[in-house]
Amino acid sequence: MTPGEVFSATSTVLKRRPNEAVPHQGLHIAAGTDAEAVARWLEEYRASPRTRRAYRREAQRLLLWLAEQGRGLDAMRREDLDAFEAFLADPRPAERWVGPVRPRQDPRWRPFRGPLSPASRRQSLVILQGMFAWLVEAGWVRHNPFRLMRDKRRRLDNRQGGIERYLERPLWNWLWEWLNRPAEEGASPRHRYELARRRLVFGFAYLLAPRIGEMSAARMNDFQRREGRWWWSVVGKGDKAARIPVPPDMMTLLGEWRLALGLAAEPSPDDASPLLRALDGRRGLGDNRLYRLIREGFRQAADALEHEAGETAQGEVLRLRQATPHWLRHTALTHQAQAGVELRYLAATARHSRLDTTTRYLHAEDEAWHRQQARHGLGVGRPAGDDDDRDEGREPL
Repeated sequence: MTPGEVFSATSTVLKRRPNEAVPHQGLHIAAGTDAEAVARWLEEYRASPRTRRAYRREAQRLLLWLAEQGRGLDAMRREDLDAFEAFLADPRPAERWVGPVRPRQDPRWRPFRGPLSPASRRQSLVILQGMFAWLVEAGWVRHNPFRLMRDKRRRLDNRQGGIERYLERPLWNWLWEWLNRPAEEGASPRHRYELARRRLVFGFAYLLAPRIGEMSAARMNDFQRREGRWWWSVVGKGDKAARIPVPPDMMTLLGEWRLALGLAAEPSPDDASPLLRALDGRRGLGDNRLYRLIREGFRQAADALEHEAGETAQGEVLRLRQATPHWLRHTALTHQAQAGVELRYLAATARHSRLDTTTRYLHAEDEAWHRQQARHGLGVGRPAGDDDDRDEGREPL
């Protein structure tokens, strides 16, 4: 069977499976296959399209993995969870599972762009645990294998440590300087347009910390002036509406971008045209195209830094090659926290429902801990406890 046949890109990808009988009596949903049962579960998230897409992706990966073994959801056992998590960390064979972003209808579509990080694997298991709980209640499967995990609290509560996937300020400063370099003499109008668009995309992502779907959905008149101040209106995760203060630098970027489009510097209330546009200057950019545009920007920046700095910047070059669009959101929120933005305002900008999510961006405690830990040394070359941050006038114990 070819990869294209295995990964037929539809939500009913498993309709070819042989073992599709209803698992047992007491069924409470209209479904005749695993794919149909999962589709009923996904309908519960119809009011949150982005959540639904994310959940569909994780469910599809599990269904495809089971299909390779000729098994269905009701056959899942506790030991399968460890095997599936190992598969998420290293989906093999790569030619069958891993590939670049393509439309789901494309026979070359693959469910992975690469191995999943520990945080992404944990998130996948959290989603699937909820799916199984729902399917048990629906009568489609007889048990939830996740309930047998003794380390469930550690692995499935989705609590994480501090944010690590962001660009430290010196690297961001270099990146922004690179993004602002003028086009080479004789560059085509198309190339100049692409540079202006990329500059707006990265600046927008850094200044307002949007998610990628929020960026692609943004309209010109989402930027509104109220009592002399500019605000960005956004409908984000969970269909929650919010209004975010727009800093002056963002309005400068927006004005430059609009002038490049042949528009007035400030958007009017009736201008519902897309903010980010295709090469024709009219059509909006979809999530996938925007994702590729940002990844390509990071890749080109990494190439430029490697060429300019060589081995002295190996770590920074690697960070740029690893970076994804969501790193820009993490970078924005981390740098705001480091600049002293209060936690309540940082949470409002991030649109987090829980403050403990936002506190993951606070690195001040780590910095203070590191400074104080540095006071503990081997005593070679300086008095014990000698430190630039020591309290002046403090008496020794």
